[in-house]
Amino acid sequence: MPLSIVLIGLFIIAGSYLQRENTQYVVTTDGLYKKTGVLSRDVQRIDFGKVQNTSYSQGFFGSRFGYGNVDISTAGGSGIEMQFRSVPEPREVQELVNKRVKGSRGEPTTESGETKRDVLDEILIELREIRATLEAQQETTGNTSATTSNIGNGADEQSTGEDDATHNQLGASNQSGENATPDQESDDER
Repeated sequence: MPLSIVLIGLFIIAGSYLQRENTQYVVTTDGLYKKTGVLSRDVQRIDFGKVQNTSYSQGFFGSRFGYGNVDISTAGGSGIEMQFRSVPEPREVQELVNKRVKGSRGEPTTESGETKRDVLDEILIELREIRATLEAQQETTGNTSATTSNIGNGADEQSTGEDDATHNQLGASNQSGENATPDQESDDER
């Protein structure tokens, strides 16, 4: 008796695994497809024009590991017409379906299926990030130059008489170089 229960359990687990591995969900520009079957093939299709509502759900483990279900309801259908089960990133899949639905209804979209508003929102987000980065760099640069000028002022105050003598000798050599002819300058530089 226990051996038969174990065998039945193994068959159920193997059947579920094969069904899961042989199920494909496809989102094209024309519609949604669900292809299932181990030995035979069953294809279900929904046009974007018929999609009435989309939603996604994630359980406890799904939210932890990034997978969930996407439910699609159609006009004239009763309840959920198609469900994408255990798909990675269900929110992104739902957004993709919604963009394609908007595109099929004549709302202006780009080639990737995004509406112009979506593209403008993405550009605005990127511009805000660039602005924040530039402001942070300017603050860092301003703090660094202020620190550098303070360090330079402190070094000037701590100069010794020896440094002043060296500075005076350099100034004298520069003055003699200014008064010299070009041939003399090249000899002095060598």
